[in-house]
Amino acid sequence: MAHDAHHEGVGHVVPLTTLFGVLGTLLVLTFVTVAVTWLDLGPFSLIAALAIAVVKGSLVLLYFMHLRWDRPFHAVIIICSLVFVALFIALTLLDSYAYQPDVIPGYSPSLQK
Repeated sequence: MAHDAHHEGVGHVVPLTTLFGVLGTLLVLTFVTVAVTWLDLGPFSLIAALAIAVVKGSLVLLYFMHLRWDRPFHAVIIICSLVFVALFIALTLLDSYAYQPDVIPGYSPSLQK
């Protein structure tokens, strides 16, 4: 009966092959991120780089931070946090785009004496 007890303080042991596989995937995705800068994708370059960054961040969260084997509640907390960060960034971008027509090209107050 004692061997069936759940130990709160014991973490999940991940095989080294899994960790090295994820590490290899992260290195390949890092190269792909750099390779995207070599291509002229126009406005889609930023979207591609952000998409690759989201995949890389997800791999780090899932495997290196052991979220894959953790309680689902922790995943909900992290996802809600990321949604709020995305919301704050989107609202900031919307506000800055609203003032874009008022920007004078070539004008920089810090360069004036």
